[in-house]
Amino acid sequence: MAISTLLEITIDGFARGMLYALLGAGITLVFGLGSVLNLALGVFAVIAVIAGVVVLPTVAHPLLAALVGVAGVGVLSVVVDRTLLTSVYRSTGEERVTLGIFTTLGLEILLSGILYVYYPQTYAIPFDGNLINVAGIRIRSSSLFIIAVAGVLLLGLFLFLRRTYLGKATRTVFQDETGALLCGINPRKIRTLIFVLSAVLAAVAGILWSIQSTLSVSSAFEITIFGIIVSIVGGVRDIRGTVVAGILLGFVVTYANYYIGTYFSSVILFSVAVAVLIARPEEIS
Repeated sequence: MAISTLLEITIDGFARGMLYALLGAGITLVFGLGSVLNLALGVFAVIAVIAGVVVLPTVAHPLLAALVGVAGVGVLSVVVDRTLLTSVYRSTGEERVTLGIFTTLGLEILLSGILYVYYPQTYAIPFDGNLINVAGIRIRSSSLFIIAVAGVLLLGLFLFLRRTYLGKATRTVFQDETGALLCGINPRKIRTLIFVLSAVLAAVAGILWSIQSTLSVSSAFEITIFGIIVSIVGGVRDIRGTVVAGILLGFVVTYANYYIGTYFSSVILFSVAVAVLIARPEEIS
C-alpha cells in the first residue's frame, strides 16, 4: 500500500474516532455523574439530523439548519431531564442504575417509534465537501471539518470541567455528592446541566456523522452502542480515557473497514469491548 493511501485512511480514522469520542463522552458524563446509562443517546443524534433537514428549506443554509437541530435536542433534553429523570434521581445505588436503563430504553423506543411513523427515510445534512490534495495526499474536507469541530468541542469540555466554577462543581459531585451538598452545590442542577450537555454532544456527533453518510431512525441504536463501547473501553467515569478510547477505536474500525470489510470491523469493535470487560470488569460497576 502506498504511504499516501495509508495517511488518507489514518485521517479518516481520526475523524471517525473524534465522532466516537463525542458519543463516548456523552455516555460517560451522565453515567459518571448520575449513574444513569443513557440508552436514548443515539436517538438524540438522529433527531438533531432530522430536525435540521426539516428546517433546511426555511433557514436556507445547512449550518443554520444544523444549529436548529442541536438547539432542538437541547430543549428536548431539558424536558426529559426535568420529567422522566426526576424519578430516576430520587432512587439510589443499583436501583437508580436499573431504573435509568429502563427509563432511557423506554424513551428510545417511544421516540424511535414516532420517528419511524413520520420520518422513515434516510437523512443527511448537505455539506459542500471535496477532496483536498496536500503533497499527493487526498484528504476529504468533511473529515477535516469533523476533526476541527469535534476537537473544539472536546477541548471546550475539558476547559469547562477544569477552569470554570460549574465545571469544578461538576467534578465535586462526581467525587463526593455529600461533600458537594455541604459546599452548597445542588447536585440535581448539576445533573441537569450535564445531561443537556451530553445530549448536545450527541446531537453534534449526529450532525457531523450525517455529512459523510446518511442516517435513519434505525441508526439510533447503532450510535448508542458505539457510545457505550467507547465509554466502557475508556472507563465509564474517565472523560480523558473515553476520548483516547474513541480515537483509538476510530482507527481500528477504519483500518478494519478498509482491509477486511464493514462486517468484520464491527466484530473487532465488539471483541475489543468484551476483552476490556474481561480484563477490567470494575469499569461498569
